Amino acid sequence: MNREQKRQMERQGVNPDGTASRRPTSAQDVARRRRERTSVAQFFREVREEMRQVSWPTRPEVINYTSIVLFVLVLMTSLIFGLGFGFSKFVTFLFTK
Repeated sequence: MNREQKRQMERQGVNPDGTASRRPTSAQDVARRRRERTSVAQFFREVREEMRQVSWPTRPEVINYTSIVLFVLVLMTSLIFGLGFGFSKFVTFLFTK
């Protein structure tokens, strides 16, 4: 459980061990919690830790996904261009008669 999950549980009124806790009601408690900040170094350590848990795609997967996206892009662009060109010719034909 990371720091953010613990803070979320505290906001919901539940301790990390599952028991109910009292929510801060006084202005001092709220102000104290707002002053609690992590250092920049701690932030980047946690970011690096989270990034290690990401399931990154392999090089062949990236190449495959990129080729699929480019193929669909060319296909859809051609389809929209063809429909627009065809309708413009049809409308021009209707108004010239």
